[in-house]
Amino acid sequence: MMTIQKSNSLSSSNGGRRLRDAVSPPIERTANGAERRSGYVILLLGSLLGSGVPVIHMMGKGVGAIAKSSGGFFFVWTLLALGVTAVFSLILSARGLWSLRRGQPR
Repeated sequence: MMTIQKSNSLSSSNGGRRLRDAVSPPIERTANGAERRSGYVILLLGSLLGSGVPVIHMMGKGVGAIAKSSGGFFFVWTLLALGVTAVFSLILSARGLWSLRRGQPR
């Protein structure tokens, strides 16, 4: 969901290269660190950031204008889907970290 939202943001503005360069390495580390503490921590932090994206976007002044534009429905739907997915990922990564802490098999 983050890639769809990011491509939507990039298509309506210029820039974003530095953010993409900063986000790509943690995603690769998460894929390589499956079922490790570091992978769960990176997922947890990414989920926290992802759950804040809809809040930050909805607090802006131009949200009403964006929602009424031609791609407004897709923009708002993507934000809501990103928020739900991020919260779900946050719960699962916290649960994974908790199970590693207690030493229980998943």
